[in-house]
Amino acid sequence: MEHATGRHWLNYIDGEWVDSPNRLDIVNPANGEPIATIARATTGDAQRALDAATRCAASGELTRQRPVERVRWLLRIAEEIRAVTEEGARILCLENGKRLCDARDEFLEAARYFEYYAGLADKLEGISVPLGDDYVDFTRYEPMGVSTQIVPWNFPVSICARSLAPALAAGNAVIVKSPELSPLGMCVLFEAIERAGLPRGAVQLLCGLGRDVGAHLAASPQTKQIVFTGSVATGRAILSAAAQWATPSVMELGGKSAAVVFPDSDREALLASVKSGIFFNSGQVCSAMSRLVVHRDIYDEVVADVAKLARSLSIGPGELDPDHTPVISANQLEQVAAMCKAAIAEGAKAVTGGERIESRGGFYMQPTVLAGVHPRMNIASEEVFGPVVAVIPFDTEDEAVEIANGTPYGLVAGVFTRDINRALRFSRRLRAGQVFVNEWYAGGIETPFGGVGLSGFGREKGQEAIYSYVQTKNVAIRVTQD
Repeated sequence: MEHATGRHWLNYIDGEWVDSPNRLDIVNPANGEPIATIARATTGDAQRALDAATRCAASGELTRQRPVERVRWLLRIAEEIRAVTEEGARILCLENGKRLCDARDEFLEAARYFEYYAGLADKLEGISVPLGDDYVDFTRYEPMGVSTQIVPWNFPVSICARSLAPALAAGNAVIVKSPELSPLGMCVLFEAIERAGLPRGAVQLLCGLGRDVGAHLAASPQTKQIVFTGSVATGRAILSAAAQWATPSVMELGGKSAAVVFPDSDREALLASVKSGIFFNSGQVCSAMSRLVVHRDIYDEVVADVAKLARSLSIGPGELDPDHTPVISANQLEQVAAMCKAAIAEGAKAVTGGERIESRGGFYMQPTVLAGVHPRMNIASEEVFGPVVAVIPFDTEDEAVEIANGTPYGLVAGVFTRDINRALRFSRRLRAGQVFVNEWYAGGIETPFGGVGLSGFGREKGQEAIYSYVQTKNVAIRVTQD
């Protein structure tokens, strides 16, 4: 922890760590106390990062060698990340509030992303198109150039690696804007990346305000691709700026995901999924199980079991690895508590929780189970981003599908049943980019992830993601006959 406490952190631009006249205070969510400062990047810093990345991309240093060199770079990065996992996890835990074990997993997952995409860096192969003896026609994949990536605060290290690794594998130069609330773990990540020996300007890291640094990067014609994870409102602003230059984008904008539970479901497996699905990371997960849509025959039993689970969770600072930790900030806590209060005023019942934990000095929200929720309530249609699950009854399969698909979001969904025919039938009918069956968060780095509707577009993770970081060029050659 000593590496973080009291330290002033910097931005990384064109192969150097650079300061800025202004600073941001980084606060420990477990007690509300400042722990460090970081240089607050300016639009001038953003422009220097754009110039450095543009120069690197244009130089050919990332593409002119055989792709196996990029494979080696990415594997070295993975090795360096593993070497700083313990140190980085303690810093991430302190600044973010999450459990130490989860922070450790986040660094290990980041390393795994670089290993996974190292395996694809030398396999971006085009095709030969048959046009007859008079032509030779083929395709090739070329990098976008400069990829600007705006990373959220909930999983900053792993989400950064999720987009940075495939971008580098494809030969792009990258600018990453870190979140203002939780940027320090990403600095540790970039210290590891720096030791891997990438060409100067290949990667940049900026911690600045979205309204100036993020806006400058998104609106620049030097940005050739944008990757964003965050709120719908910010995503819309970024897309509006990107439209000026028709900049290709990948958008992951959150969700209001539903798990549909049938009477034949495995109750033990369901409760394990509820624990990870909505209480993991204090519910601050875009693909959280924020709605539990339960058949009326077992509704009361499930509500009672989930409430018992919520009340049993141990609560405390992340360093102690409890079940439940603080949310990221006082503002986030206020928003979550306000949404619960409004839901109760609309007629929902807080079976357990519903308020902040007043006895603790940090930003702690009670694990909350809301019953009696109607699909038209705001709590059933808007993202909370906190440890709050709304439990909604249904009678028929058609009604369950209507409820599950009844929001403008479509990130993930789930179904819990022992009937494989029903599971397959439901997975086809659910409007979501990913469907979990009998286990929330089933899948992994290898499985494509992304949404539909207000949850965004484009896919991350898996082999499919790397094609977001390249463009297809066709070469058609007329062959003259002697």
